[in-house]
Amino acid sequence: MVKSETMKLTVIGCSDAFGSGARLQTCFHIANQDTHFLIDCGATSLIGMAREGLDPNQVSVIFISHLHGDHFAGLIWWLIHARHVAKRTVPLTIVGPAGIEQRLKTASEALFPGTTDKDYDFELTFLTYNEPEPLAVGAITVTPFVVCHPSGATSYALRLETDGKTIAFSGDTEWVDTLIPAAQDADLFICECFAYDQDARYHMNWKKISQNLPRLTAKQIMLTHMGAEMLAKTATISQHGVVFAEDGLKIDL
Repeated sequence: MVKSETMKLTVIGCSDAFGSGARLQTCFHIANQDTHFLIDCGATSLIGMAREGLDPNQVSVIFISHLHGDHFAGLIWWLIHARHVAKRTVPLTIVGPAGIEQRLKTASEALFPGTTDKDYDFELTFLTYNEPEPLAVGAITVTPFVVCHPSGATSYALRLETDGKTIAFSGDTEWVDTLIPAAQDADLFICECFAYDQDARYHMNWKKISQNLPRLTAKQIMLTHMGAEMLAKTATISQHGVVFAEDGLKIDL
């Protein structure tokens, strides 16, 4: 049965890797009555969660698009916080590209030696994408789409479906046509837009996105991961009906 509860997306962080516009790194919190989950978990995610009054212990699943620090490194602090501060006891599932568990362990040991040798007081599960197959994680189905953004592992756009709602996320990538099925008829497509018209290898700019807007059939498009050039130009493209991500922005779906 399709549920009718409102689903709320909160932008925890939406900056590029450099914190342009004094924004936090990529992290989106999605919640309805039964499920709380994250899309990406940049290094500043716990700061953003605290600002929004959101409880990390209510998050049951974290989906990671690719293995760059501004998208997954927050998991290092998340797990330390879960053990020592939040005193987490409820299960947590982390879903990401193949190799995410080892990459996280390597990064954690580099920053906080010895932290991964201890057991947690909660069940921690790692799952990996197997494109192009959908993956069911509790009440959420995630479908990965390969994109073009080297990160030492495969990078993905993600299409997440739960309770009759669909959220799509480009991840970081230059334009690839796999974004079209990823975003098809989604309630919200979160699309990275690093630059306005300058070329940025492995990233998108507004010029390229605008050329492809007729092919993107999502009900709403939100631009994120904007660099300084793009942030300075948002007023000039507001007539195109896109939404601009801001830390703390809330969208009801």
